[in-house]
Amino acid sequence: MKMKLRYLIVFGLGLGLATTSCSEEDLEPTLAQSKSIETSINATGDLQAVLIGAYERLQESSYYGRDKIVMGEIMSDNTSSNANSNRFVTEAQFSLTPEAGIAATLWTNWYQVIGSANIVIGAEGIDGDEATINHLKGQAYAIRALAHFDLVTFYGQQNVSGGESALGVPYVTSFRDSENLFPARNTVGEVKNLAYADLEMAASLMTAGLDDPAKEYISTNAVYAIEARIANYFGDHDRALTASKMVIDSGNYSVASEDAFLSTFSTDGGANVIWEIANTATDNPGINGLANIYQVGAYGDVIALPNLANIYDEDDIRGVSDYDPATAVAPSTVIGLHPDGAFRNVGKYPSFAPYEDNVPVIRYEEVVLIYAEALLATGGDDALDWLNMIPENRGAESYDEASLENILLERRKELAFEGFRFHDLVRTGMGVDAVDPVLQLHSGIPYGDFRLALPIPTSEVGVNANVVQNQGY
Repeated sequence: MKMKLRYLIVFGLGLGLATTSCSEEDLEPTLAQSKSIETSINATGDLQAVLIGAYERLQESSYYGRDKIVMGEIMSDNTSSNANSNRFVTEAQFSLTPEAGIAATLWTNWYQVIGSANIVIGAEGIDGDEATINHLKGQAYAIRALAHFDLVTFYGQQNVSGGESALGVPYVTSFRDSENLFPARNTVGEVKNLAYADLEMAASLMTAGLDDPAKEYISTNAVYAIEARIANYFGDHDRALTASKMVIDSGNYSVASEDAFLSTFSTDGGANVIWEIANTATDNPGINGLANIYQVGAYGDVIALPNLANIYDEDDIRGVSDYDPATAVAPSTVIGLHPDGAFRNVGKYPSFAPYEDNVPVIRYEEVVLIYAEALLATGGDDALDWLNMIPENRGAESYDEASLENILLERRKELAFEGFRFHDLVRTGMGVDAVDPVLQLHSGIPYGDFRLALPIPTSEVGVNANVVQNQGY
């Protein structure tokens, strides 16, 4: 079922942290409002309505509808901004400020997702089938874990100094707790462990038989896939191995074939999709979504760097072919070389109006590559076979060796434009190289530079004395 309902509109304000108020007294109307929300959740349908609201917030352009994905590309050696519509310019320059802009928007909106999840988790005395209620709550636990992980990957100080002992983000586990209105930042390691605990709770509550067959809601396998992603980021290879193997052993997914690969992004619920964000003709980010920011004929700000285009084999379906949008011919590869001389993503998130392409959040190919990396790190014998499972289905040459360098290269090829490259660079101790002095808007960001973490918004720091601003801002 597509997500067509926007129940949180009736709830109005108050699903995030106190980012705009200036005193505890000012928060009293919000606290009263939250009480009415919580007492109005009496049946399974009420609980599901609030959960749908959390998914709706995940769908917005400030999250998986655009910004979360584009930030992972624009802050890397994959893409840059041509400032066609003046979007993602400061982001590509690594010149964000805490006063306004995307750093403030992401913080506020992602904590609103957490607020929605916490309402579901905290609801009590619900009438209805216990297994269904638990399944809904399990999804909320998984959403809470994912949102905190996404926050810490952008705002945590682990890639500046201190590793997991560095400041992360506040891990908020209740909705508008009157005794903890101004939470302090947890360490990065605490955020990680709390996310693991939430995912363990999600797995214990959810029932595979209740999973959404359309893949538009988090499933039991999606919980393990999220866990594998988090473990991979933090280098917890044993955990990544176990979690990714749970997904693989389910037998529910397969690597998309060369012929089917491009359709993964233009049709819903493919065999390689574990979880995707639903868009419909009437419910989507519209002109502020992914298609418009990547492609000519719209905003078209985010362009691929030649450094990315040049890594693909000649016959690789993910590589480069000439593409003129004026001909209205469907793209034959992911990257199109336009008549204006720019390389652009034309194969992923391809559709303009009515903008109804679903957005894959977790594909099976990512899990396969996590499994290969975990096998390599833990001494497994089959890492090369799992690594080569991807290029063998893309018209590309196989690898002779399963090395971290090759796995990162294949991740770059397979997951380009999906928001992974920045995180792959920093989690492996690399900065962001300046690979194109003409197109890139910075001169290189070394590992440890303060700009590898976004600034905490002034609207948060100014209200919450317990939140310390990130180094350098």
